[in-house]
Amino acid sequence: MGLSKAEKTIEGKRVLIVDDEKDVLEMLTEILNMCRIDAVSSFEEAKVRLENNYYDIAVLDIMGVKGYELLEIAKSKSVPALMLTAHALTENDLKKSVEGGASYYAPKDEINNIGVFIADVFEAKENDKSSWVKWFDRLSNFCDQRFGGTDWREKEREFWEKKTGIRFD
Repeated sequence: MGLSKAEKTIEGKRVLIVDDEKDVLEMLTEILNMCRIDAVSSFEEAKVRLENNYYDIAVLDIMGVKGYELLEIAKSKSVPALMLTAHALTENDLKKSVEGGASYYAPKDEINNIGVFIADVFEAKENDKSSWVKWFDRLSNFCDQRFGGTDWREKEREFWEKKTGIRFD
């Protein structure tokens, strides 16, 4: 069976995956088997890897491994970061991820689509566009359901319109 479009986009990319849950690391390593993966389970190990290696992207858990601190390091090294979360799936954490420089924010409920999300980041970068446009297409409805409606967008309408270039009329 051939690779999907997303798999072709991410094939051979160097990816750092950081999560304190071993089963999540194993699942992501399996899903992203077309990439060159470094999978680590602690903040300290991730910090050393980010500071001493080149990565095309980092997939960072928010809770358990100080994901926001790792986001700062990734940003300082010009490594795009995808924030992956189960417990920090909130309006505030979404906005904090965006403001902190993350390229994507994905719930662990959608972990099987991680390759597509990573491809979105690379395609946006290649086209000099915001990856939040694709994110909005793919995951805003998920957030609508999780956050109890579209209030999260409405409250931050100016912020989201600026990040995505999409007008919410």
